[in-house]
Amino acid sequence: MTLKVYTSLLLLFLVVYSAWTRTVRQVYDELDPEHWSHYTSECPRECFCPPSFPNALYCDNKGLKEIPPIPARIWYLYLQNNLIETVSEKPFANTTHLRWINLNKNKITNSGIEIGALSKLKRLLYLFLEDNLLEEVPAPLPVGLEQLRLARNKISRIPEGVFNNLANLTMLDLHQNSLLDSALQSDTFQGLSNLMQLNIAKNSLKKMPLSIPANTLQLFLDNNSIEVIPENYFSAIPKVTFLRLNYNKLSDNGIPPNGFNVSSILDLQLSHNQLTKIPPINAHLEHLHLDHNKIKSVNGTQICPVSIALAEDYGYHGNLPRLRYLRLDGNEIQPPIPLDIMVCFRLLQAVII
Repeated sequence: MTLKVYTSLLLLFLVVYSAWTRTVRQVYDELDPEHWSHYTSECPRECFCPPSFPNALYCDNKGLKEIPPIPARIWYLYLQNNLIETVSEKPFANTTHLRWINLNKNKITNSGIEIGALSKLKRLLYLFLEDNLLEEVPAPLPVGLEQLRLARNKISRIPEGVFNNLANLTMLDLHQNSLLDSALQSDTFQGLSNLMQLNIAKNSLKKMPLSIPANTLQLFLDNNSIEVIPENYFSAIPKVTFLRLNYNKLSDNGIPPNGFNVSSILDLQLSHNQLTKIPPINAHLEHLHLDHNKIKSVNGTQICPVSIALAEDYGYHGNLPRLRYLRLDGNEIQPPIPLDIMVCFRLLQAVII
């Protein structure tokens, strides 16, 4: 029996490997020496144009101070880890298919970005500008963008209307900048109708941001100075699934009675705050991080999202609490784990105290 299984696996591997090598051969067969020389001739001398990946241009880690002319065929452009200070229209004059630009770890400032240089890249989907010297979100931006990564800059200002036409944007990363509450107005994120992930961690916020797009699934607010969750805050973002508020200043008084009792939230992270008790949670919650707070004891009967009587009923499955992971280390709780915790949360796979 074992031999048959191994034989079947071997045959499957050989079939997959054969298909893969055939595909690779086809790629190389199509790129005859004549094509190779063509790609080499129009490749900027500072960069690398791999014959096996003709739509990509690798200019990373070259000590470049400016962007070289980009061939028309390029879809993927890698310019990270250079000394580039400016982004102008000229290098992109012949580029009509560009989908991806990585400009991380350069020295780009807002004044160094020529107006229209980015917005004219009509097919651009991914723009990476992390680890630069930006002081505000650059504008205007390509209307087709799907991901905009601006982490680890010096951004303290978001120009009015900068996101208004970015209906395709699904991910916006602004973490580790210099944003204050005043930078996030009620209309700041207007237009981001399809945003799914918003990362504003490691800024200087004291309040929950206003008017988060309604379709947001992942909201990251770690390492700020947030003290209060407004009443019914999450009713405006009914799809939020992953919520991170680690390393803030949340206390029991700053959380409404049912502030986190939200059916959409599956992963809730409240580590490194000032809580002395576990806030009420929803039966749908699967992961709860409460480590490094000031919690002294845990009462399973009080925190159970259904009555203990229902939890004890083995035949009850309609609203069985789904919690699988509970982290409570770094508090003042002494083991053992209370029995009523296990009675309530029958699906628990890990409890860390």
